[in-house]
Amino acid sequence: MAHNHNHNSGQVLGFAFALNLSFALIEFVGGWMTNSIAILSDAVHDLGDSFALALTWYFEKKSFQQRDENYTYGYRRWSVLAAIISSGVLLIGSTLIVVEAIPRLWQAPEVHTPGMMGLAVLGVIINGLAFFRLQAQTSPGERAVRWHLLEDILGWVAVLIGSVVMYFTDWYWLDPILSIGVALFILWGVVKNVHSFSRVLLQAVPEDVEIKPLISDIQAVPGVVKVHDLHLWTLDSNTHILSLHVVIANQTPASEAQEIKQLVKATISHHKIAHATLEIEFLSEECPLENC
Repeated sequence: MAHNHNHNSGQVLGFAFALNLSFALIEFVGGWMTNSIAILSDAVHDLGDSFALALTWYFEKKSFQQRDENYTYGYRRWSVLAAIISSGVLLIGSTLIVVEAIPRLWQAPEVHTPGMMGLAVLGVIINGLAFFRLQAQTSPGERAVRWHLLEDILGWVAVLIGSVVMYFTDWYWLDPILSIGVALFILWGVVKNVHSFSRVLLQAVPEDVEIKPLISDIQAVPGVVKVHDLHLWTLDSNTHILSLHVVIANQTPASEAQEIKQLVKATISHHKIAHATLEIEFLSEECPLENC
């Protein structure tokens, strides 16, 4: 099943990449011909999305590799690396667009609004097609790509509305306003993503796991005296790892200790944790580790 998912995911991501890159090149030409900074802004965004799609396409395949002597946790964090690089590309591109658009607020050149409208309609169709092709994909990298594509669709809807208004009013200052709005929207999304990636890299507790209920449920297992030295982190915001020491009574038989261990593991599995490492300790034992 994992192989089939990987194969289907690769096909869909490859399709979305080819579609996005082709349209980004059309946008650069169209933006130059229509003299629209808003179109060029979306072209930069789509080029960044194409880069993100290419990285996600490659790293999604890489992330299915089994662990080896170099990566004992496997390759799941490669998708995080792809997300960081693509976010950096979007950050640089959006900043350049804002710098270019600000002077046009005071001296807005005339733009070719019918051309803008045509490109906007095409943009909604192209990005909408790629978005819906990715609807069935569920990995973190693929979900991030879907968010980028949804941003593109909303950006093109804004450009379409703005071009219609300019066609009837000649308010050409709307063009740089639109480009700055799109760029700021992209930057807002990048900042949110960077915050999420930073939590992964800094080994913070996963956002979808509540640690207090987790500890409470483990301590409620019959035979468990207490829990300590608990460490919880995530490989890629989806694959969570847990290690902990479980303390049991001194006279607990070996067979009962094994049963307690299995019950604790079953309890942990209900908290979205993919891999747990448990050490069973007797109450009289002194933990040799610091901060136990």
